[in-house]
Amino acid sequence: MGRHNQSFKKNSVTAFCDFSLAPLSSCKNQDLTMSLYCGIVCRRKPFWCYRLLSTYVAKTRYLFELKEDDDACKKAQQTGTFYLFHGLAPLLQKSEHQYLPPQHSLSELERLLDKFGQDTQRIEDSVLIGCSEHHEAWFALDLGLNSSSSINAALQKPEIERALQGSFIELRKALFWLNVKDASLLSTAQALLRWHDAHQFCSRCGQPTEKNVAGSKRVCPASKSIYYPQMAPVVITLVSDGTRCLLARQSSFPKGMYSALAGFCDIGESVEEAVHREVAEEVGLEVERLQYSASQHWPFPNSSLMIACHAAVKPGHTEIKVNLRELEAAAWFTHDEVVTALKRNDPYTQQQNGTVPFWLPPKLAIAHHLIKEWVEKSTCSTVPA
Repeated sequence: MGRHNQSFKKNSVTAFCDFSLAPLSSCKNQDLTMSLYCGIVCRRKPFWCYRLLSTYVAKTRYLFELKEDDDACKKAQQTGTFYLFHGLAPLLQKSEHQYLPPQHSLSELERLLDKFGQDTQRIEDSVLIGCSEHHEAWFALDLGLNSSSSINAALQKPEIERALQGSFIELRKALFWLNVKDASLLSTAQALLRWHDAHQFCSRCGQPTEKNVAGSKRVCPASKSIYYPQMAPVVITLVSDGTRCLLARQSSFPKGMYSALAGFCDIGESVEEAVHREVAEEVGLEVERLQYSASQHWPFPNSSLMIACHAAVKPGHTEIKVNLRELEAAAWFTHDEVVTALKRNDPYTQQQNGTVPFWLPPKLAIAHHLIKEWVEKSTCSTVPA
């Protein structure tokens, strides 16, 4: 774990320390979904399937055009919508039991900037983060970072919050109250905004780089170098001895929370090698076999691709030797203990004796997905959704 707090894609996953951006259905439903996309079920309804594929391809081709053609992207901004950030925290509005990110048109954004004495050049710092099926483009703009396109300084957060009747909330915290679509979109937006803020100069010659309109790359006019946003591969692994699973925590975790083991892949490693090394490094165990589960983008701290796996150790070879440079604690948990933790709705509530109960990463976490998957495979029963 150590530097490894990072966020899936099988049904789309993220992390508190590893969040999943989509709720998971039972294995049966997952198989149905996968077979549908693989064409097994599609044969029965070819027209519907081809229509779905056609919509996806058209949307993907449209986004590709916006990334490659600056004029097309500028045109898309005219009819698109903007999500606002301040210091990488998204603007959100409370709605009953969840947060919603308000969308702003180009004209609304221009009026806002004018109200605070800002020039509209700041809009050039926006990044393309997706589009609807009807090709309405979505952009993200951070009003709190020093602009590379404008002479104006960052806008003050309280003033914007009052004007827009919302709050800029740290994304890690906001993920608890966002729906799947918004969580995925804002995670992408934050990762891109952070990457551009950190790559304003060429690593070869030190000269300023320039982003294209979509923000899909930066170019150094001096050295002609082209830079693309990248993700670092991270393995997150749930280790089992057949009847128990191994969970661990770092000192930086919230009190009582345990998660799966996680760590960056080293240069030259395969995913399998990274899993074997991380488990050996962190808890002193040797993996006997492993199985891939799912993957997901995670924006913290600098954009990672979370690769989730199940791993098994030999029965009888289960003595944990915690690497205290990486972890605060690690332990084996029984099936019943894990089921109880999954059912716990409010992990922050202290018990009567003042202790904090053992709890797991939230439902939007890839770690949660791994743990729930292990429980379901062990019992064939359904854990609360």
